[in-house]
Amino acid sequence: MTRPPRWADVVLTPLISLALAFALSALVILAIGESPWLALRTMVTGALGSSYGWGYTLYYATNFIFTGLAVAVAYHASLFNIGGEGQATMGGLGVALVALALPWPHWGLALPAAVVGAALFGAAWALVPAWLQAKRGSHIVITTIMFNFIAAAVLNYVLVNVMRPVGSMDPASARFPEGTRLPRLTDMAAGIGIEWGKATPANITFLIALAACALVWVLIWRTPLGYEIRAFGRSERAARYAGISPVRITVVAMLISGGLAGLMAINNVMGEAGRLVLNHVEGAGFIGIAVALMGRNHPFGILLAALLFGFLYQGGGELALWTSIPRELIVVIQALVILFTGALDNMVRMLIAPLFGRRA
Repeated sequence: MTRPPRWADVVLTPLISLALAFALSALVILAIGESPWLALRTMVTGALGSSYGWGYTLYYATNFIFTGLAVAVAYHASLFNIGGEGQATMGGLGVALVALALPWPHWGLALPAAVVGAALFGAAWALVPAWLQAKRGSHIVITTIMFNFIAAAVLNYVLVNVMRPVGSMDPASARFPEGTRLPRLTDMAAGIGIEWGKATPANITFLIALAACALVWVLIWRTPLGYEIRAFGRSERAARYAGISPVRITVVAMLISGGLAGLMAINNVMGEAGRLVLNHVEGAGFIGIAVALMGRNHPFGILLAALLFGFLYQGGGELALWTSIPRELIVVIQALVILFTGALDNMVRMLIAPLFGRRA
């Protein structure tokens, strides 16, 4: 099969996939008797038309950046990590334990400790599936899915029986000390004289997510370890011949992947809720799979895809609030985006490849 040039594969294919997904979404909206133009205008205005909308879009995008990077690192080692949901759940437990361990006087001291706690707990939750894959041949997809449910059960037990304050009926931890409150983007903008508007949950974790994108790019494409990960992902037999240990690469790649997923909890547990609650991940671990696929497992592509899904989340909320279009339709739109950018990706590639083949 003729393949399109790399620029077309990276840029044109996702754009066409998105256009097809949105076109089909418009037909669905028409079928229920609503206006696609009104829906699009409401979503764009609600997600991008104000500093308030941008704040929520960036907040959601921060979660998806971490989980997307987690999937991408494992994918480069030919590992399909579907356990981001459970790893982020345990990352939240790590954040809560660190935040409640000391009366932190300032977020500048609490944040590095919470980063370490989130990454360690997320990585630890990925360790067992990694070891089972490397040493026993257990399929990483099956084990990571199973560990998602185990993580949810563990968090439920800990919140109800261990961390719940005395006399409280709410299955949640105690409030974190005031010193752990992370600066929000509204506070940071005000500090440099910019009027942001209404307060939103977007916080300094977004900057950490951008730094994570840069560090993952350096790791995968500019370090010996990244070369080994990519070599192992391309051909395990060739990697063995070159002296690369499959066990070591499998475990290390999954530890990094789990640590990145765990870091997501900094945003929603420490930055937004200020305590640990049930279901704080809210499906971001699974959305990260779509983000990584759409972003071609490249940090810059993941950043753009995370912003798109942040737009869909915030715009969908506005759509349900201000129109009669049901919120469930946003799930349909998200599913169509995932379908065309993931499962039907090769279909779009086959459609455009002959055009470049004829031109050549």
